[in-house]
Amino acid sequence: MTDATNDDAPVLELLAQMTADSFEASTLDLQTLMLVRVAALVAVDAAPVSYALNLDVGGDVGLDAENLRGVLTAIAPIVGTARVAAATANIVKALAAEIALDDLEIALLEEDDDDEQS
Repeated sequence: MTDATNDDAPVLELLAQMTADSFEASTLDLQTLMLVRVAALVAVDAAPVSYALNLDVGGDVGLDAENLRGVLTAIAPIVGTARVAAATANIVKALAAEIALDDLEIALLEEDDDDEQS
């Protein structure tokens, strides 16, 4: 494990290590683990960035919109419609932020290409 105090982003490094440790310690398959994490995010009324980080990993292990709808539907009677509605809004915000960041990255790459060609 790297020394998080020497990293440029010690909190992100710590979160990444905690996530990796939970993956190793869990007996769940990765898709199920990510679905449980999404359910937990809904239960704690997590911020959009939390969804973004987890949905990114979820996408890597094969989760899709149908899986997310299934989780939201399954937990709605427990957490309530207000939490599910708030989670849906936060998921949309997270996805919109990801798209905006991708667009910015593309624009910066194109700008660098233009500068190199000049």
